[in-house]
Amino acid sequence: MKKDGTYFIGCDKHKRYSNFAVMDEEGRVVEEVRISHEGDQLREYLSSLPPGSPIAVETSRSWYWFIDLIEECGHIPYLAHAGRAKVMMGHIDKTDKLDSVGLAKLLRMGTLPVVWIPPRDVRDVRELLRCRMVLSCTRTSVKNRIHATFSKYGIEVSGVSDLFGVRGREEAMELLELLPPETRRVQELHFRYLDQLQCHIEELECRLWELLSEEEGMRLLKTIPGVGKILSAVILYEMGDVERFPSAGHFSAYCGLVPRVYSSGGRTYHGKTRKAACLILKWAFVEAANVVSIHHRRWSYLKVAQVYRKLREKKGHGKAVVAVARRLSCAAWWILKKGEPYREAVRPGEESRALREPYEARGY
Repeated sequence: MKKDGTYFIGCDKHKRYSNFAVMDEEGRVVEEVRISHEGDQLREYLSSLPPGSPIAVETSRSWYWFIDLIEECGHIPYLAHAGRAKVMMGHIDKTDKLDSVGLAKLLRMGTLPVVWIPPRDVRDVRELLRCRMVLSCTRTSVKNRIHATFSKYGIEVSGVSDLFGVRGREEAMELLELLPPETRRVQELHFRYLDQLQCHIEELECRLWELLSEEEGMRLLKTIPGVGKILSAVILYEMGDVERFPSAGHFSAYCGLVPRVYSSGGRTYHGKTRKAACLILKWAFVEAANVVSIHHRRWSYLKVAQVYRKLREKKGHGKAVVAVARRLSCAAWWILKKGEPYREAVRPGEESRALREPYEARGY
């Protein structure tokens, strides 16, 4: 392999080794080699390649360090969508050599289905936001278990709207005496676990607000109904560069909020939303839509609240929330695309109310 030539490199990455295929401009495979990840073997091999070589790697669970290493060695990484790349290769069999050569071929032809590589600082902040999301979901799960345990024994907490508020917690502690000894022990553990989760969540939030200044994108996203400080940060950092989405519909599909369509023979069927999506963004917009569903009567002048109420009567809460979430995702794309706050047409006589109520009080 000449050092001064132009080459296209495909890499089939695994946990302990990677298979590389080097293809020249004429489509000939000039080198096919398997490199172990032990020691400095991988770094030494990457350093031996011509500087600035394009290297295609499929998406995987652990691509961060690999992409960083490629950049450190002076090359240009391309992250390929694993599912789409497999279809485009058209191989019946699957081997390391076929995959690496197939990636190199797609890269050479300019048809590699690339995905966006977030900068290091964005990936780092994402970990804080994603960890907070996981802890928040865990907290909800623990609360549901506490409610379910009380329900098993026919115990109802009356007089308080929130079992986990100050008054609700005091009453819950008294009701623990009505439970069998081991069940009571489990409930006490659940409450202690909730306190620990809350401390961890608050710690993450403090660090987030130290790192994140009030960016313009976050300020604009907070004008969306149901979106507050937390969700605006999640949407902004998970979305990345708005220009990578050609339309609001593409962004909604990326969030997994667009139903599948099956149309044949004059019949059209709209199925469920697809699972191959950014589930964190889907969670964020569904959370915002749930806030809208809770306050849909007070926010009756908002179009999304009207949509929720209309669809809930026809199709139920679940489908109505997803439909609202889809509208909110489209709004987020337009807001960041145009750099303008959320706005919508309101009914006559309601305009002053819409302007009076601060958007910051509407979200999570």
